[in-house]
Amino acid sequence: MCDIINRNVDGGVEMAVSYKKLLHMMIEKDISNQDLIRDANISANIITKIRTGKYIALDKLESICLALNCTPNDVLEFIKEDK
Repeated sequence: MCDIINRNVDGGVEMAVSYKKLLHMMIEKDISNQDLIRDANISANIITKIRTGKYIALDKLESICLALNCTPNDVLEFIKEDK
């Protein structure tokens, strides 16, 4: 499940956010939810939002990227949704 962004630009675009890259990175690096919560100083609610494809605040995204030594492009992507 992903949150949808509605934009009324050139006839409208609907985009969804996906954190699959982050989830795959966590598996590859053997990082648990608790590890990420501790290392990035985020709450369990942020983990829930990530797992359900909800938007998270940019400061939380920054904390995650700093903890994992990566960029936002490494942990999320926007996906065009068909109308």
